[in-house]
Amino acid sequence: MPNNLINTAVTQLLDNEGVDYRLLPHTKPAKTIAEAAAERGVDPQHMVKSILLKDMSGFHVLACVPGPQSVDPKKVRALLGCQRMTCTDATEVEKVTGLVIGTVAPIGLKRPLVIVFDTTITAIEHVNISSGDRMAGIEIATDDLLILCDPMVADICREQA
Repeated sequence: MPNNLINTAVTQLLDNEGVDYRLLPHTKPAKTIAEAAAERGVDPQHMVKSILLKDMSGFHVLACVPGPQSVDPKKVRALLGCQRMTCTDATEVEKVTGLVIGTVAPIGLKRPLVIVFDTTITAIEHVNISSGDRMAGIEIATDDLLILCDPMVADICREQA
């Protein structure tokens, strides 16, 4: 599938910036990271899961962790000096990012947000992000993604039991 068959804010940004990426089409919309990784034929650990958090004042941050991991809102809160951090609901995700849950990427957002990547993402050469469309993902060099979204980098994954 040529890159131009999906036209979203994410693909437009990549095309406008001249960033190389590979579009990974799905045969059906994925509902989980495992399904998306299977559809794309990639390691779930190379998927970047983007979670929108907010504090009590309404300050939003996009926390990005490897696909199988979970974000620890307490770690994000401590990093940013916030009182409390919680996940936002689907309506708020769309209102703030311009994208629906399951299609949020750390680029192509409706408005600028503070973005935090877990440190483990930076060790992966190529990562998979959402294309902004449920029917495809994008593989991109991690270095290019870091340049495009200029995230803070910290340990923000929940400890595995």
